[in-house]
Amino acid sequence: MSVSMDSASITAPSVPFDAESLQPVESEEQHLLFKSYADAPDSQPERVNGIEDTFPTQFVGKGEADIHRSPPFSSPRHKKSGSLRLNGNSQQGKPRDLIVEDIQDKSGERLASLKLAFDDKPRPQRTQTELVSGRRAGASWDRSQYVEHALTPFRKPNPRSDSNSSIHFAPISVPFQRRLQTFMVLAHTLSIALFLTAFFLLCAIPLFWPLLFPYTIYVLLSGAPSSGTLAHRSPFIRSLPIWSLFASYFPARLHRSSKLEPTRKYIFGYHPHGIISHGAFAAFATEACGFSTLFPGITNTLLTLDSNFRIPFYRDYALAMGLASVSRESCENILSKGGLNNQGMGRAITIVVGGARESLDAQPRSHLRLVLKRRKGFVKLAIRTGADLVPVLAFGENELYEQVTSASHPLVHKSQLLVKKCMGFTVPLFHARGVFNYDVGLMPYRKPLNIVVGRPIKVVQVRKGETVDEGYVDEIHAAYVRELERIWEEWRDVFGVGRGIELRIVE
Repeated sequence: MSVSMDSASITAPSVPFDAESLQPVESEEQHLLFKSYADAPDSQPERVNGIEDTFPTQFVGKGEADIHRSPPFSSPRHKKSGSLRLNGNSQQGKPRDLIVEDIQDKSGERLASLKLAFDDKPRPQRTQTELVSGRRAGASWDRSQYVEHALTPFRKPNPRSDSNSSIHFAPISVPFQRRLQTFMVLAHTLSIALFLTAFFLLCAIPLFWPLLFPYTIYVLLSGAPSSGTLAHRSPFIRSLPIWSLFASYFPARLHRSSKLEPTRKYIFGYHPHGIISHGAFAAFATEACGFSTLFPGITNTLLTLDSNFRIPFYRDYALAMGLASVSRESCENILSKGGLNNQGMGRAITIVVGGARESLDAQPRSHLRLVLKRRKGFVKLAIRTGADLVPVLAFGENELYEQVTSASHPLVHKSQLLVKKCMGFTVPLFHARGVFNYDVGLMPYRKPLNIVVGRPIKVVQVRKGETVDEGYVDEIHAAYVRELERIWEEWRDVFGVGRGIELRIVE
């Protein structure tokens, strides 16, 4: 009689004996199977390849014991699946081996792991720099009391499944958390229109005129957006939980390539602009992605057009979020005032370098075109203020909207460039999804945003009054471009960039 185990084959002695007449102790000495679990004594774990087997061992064999057996169940609805055996052959598979994998964690403790040979697939060796990621936005909202239909997974309808309609509407049974995410993104997208509407509604009430008239004069003449004092900045508003809902809509995630010293000052260059730069707002205007955790001791300010601070009510909202004007005066004041030494130490600004011109090239599923070749003003600013340059590349920013292409509508593209030249901004003709449908509207698509902060480029400050050397400007600009290309090449495959899409530096 022969009994095979998962890891070994045990052959009983050739002396004939009666298996039924043996006592449990004798059966254990003979290495035989017990007639019942009650007869089996508590034994130590089996050892497989020198490793303790803590899971129940499966015996596979053919015995001749005359014990009572249940009749086989031959219902066609219940088919017996083949069992997987270690170091043996399954009924329909190939021989598999048990492999001992040695693992060492960060603290130096050595761990042992068991796995099957067919799971031991070669893994690609990562040669990239390890990123440190910020917190996952919306994690605090993943609770049952905030989510409806927790047991029913949400599935976006397949557009191909409904051939009778060109517009695909959202289902009614949407989790409550997703409704809150949509509401926050909608509110941010329409924030300028909402604040203007509220202002004009109050203007229609004569009771508020004594307050609105001096307030309007103050908005038009105020120098707070470019003063550099950041007096209106509110850490409380920047850290509200509602911004986690905004960031988790896409979702957006902030990643750090290296630590930044809080004793320096920095200029973050954000690329690409996209349509509305949702990633820049989520990562640098709020704490939803954990900026202060990744870069402790650094006060970052996201810069936008100075004209946005002339809009009543919206101006106060933007200042409370820590935004400031992108004018040269504002940049120099922020980087030369306040901070640890009252000279800008520990401060940083974030500039969307491509600007409105780059927004016209924000095409999904196409080459990433960065308007950067002739943009050297931010490099000169860094040399004058002694701020290090930090490239930032947002994977997925251009995937949030569909836009009219210049090739298919050349006249529209020329008119957009004319508006940009005359007024300083342009209006891209874009669309994405709606609040209640997936095909038409101004809401961005739910596409992942991964904002990767690169390594800082050290800059030597020139003395006050000295002329900036153009050769040094070109040198720093070239190093900045190389760091952007490094981020792109190392992380494009990790963050799902399609094949054939390349990074191109234009204009």
